[in-house]
Amino acid sequence: MREILGRRRRLLSRRKDGRPELISAALTFATQWQWPVLPGVAPDPRGRARCGCPDQECSVPGAHPFDPGLLAATTDERMVRWWWTNRPGAPVILATGGKAPCAVSLPAPAAARALDLLDRRGMRLGPVIASPSRWALLVRPYSLEQLGELLYAKDTVPGSLRFHGEGGYLALPPSETGQGAVRWERAPLPGSASPWMPDVEAVVDAVVDALTRTGVSAPEL
Repeated sequence: MREILGRRRRLLSRRKDGRPELISAALTFATQWQWPVLPGVAPDPRGRARCGCPDQECSVPGAHPFDPGLLAATTDERMVRWWWTNRPGAPVILATGGKAPCAVSLPAPAAARALDLLDRRGMRLGPVIASPSRWALLVRPYSLEQLGELLYAKDTVPGSLRFHGEGGYLALPPSETGQGAVRWERAPLPGSASPWMPDVEAVVDAVVDALTRTGVSAPEL
């Protein structure tokens, strides 16, 4: 299944104001792709950089689950429809791991340069999620043991890399969070039964090599 490279495709239906429908996105992820999702915390209306959760110093405002908690993530159509009917502006949060996609993320400036290098090398990537601060490359599900063995075999791993496996989460497009809009940098094909994703080994090897060779490693954010 071919993935879209270098440009975005319209994946979701849109509201009258031109913005994508979050409920449409959530239903696509849950029912068509079987990705377990749940609503995230909305940004605090008193300030977009603030989170609606009780943590006044939340580092991912509006981009994480709170009520319900992460364990409530589901692919059930009725539950997803009920959540976003009652909370139409809630960010869509993916519970990573298990049978769901996992991800490798890195700071946005480094990610943009690393992806450009990987494109020139002809490496095939799956969907890539972009927020103003970080980009996340989706990969096939992996276990903690698999990740541990992979990292142990590396001489060095940039501290700016983060791994979203079992027990983790990611905000999915077209969510709006306290850090800004979440979008597809590399979007799955519209109508895909299930987006193609590479193995985590291939992504980590390529990204670490790209960051190391080009010197684009960034401080951890």
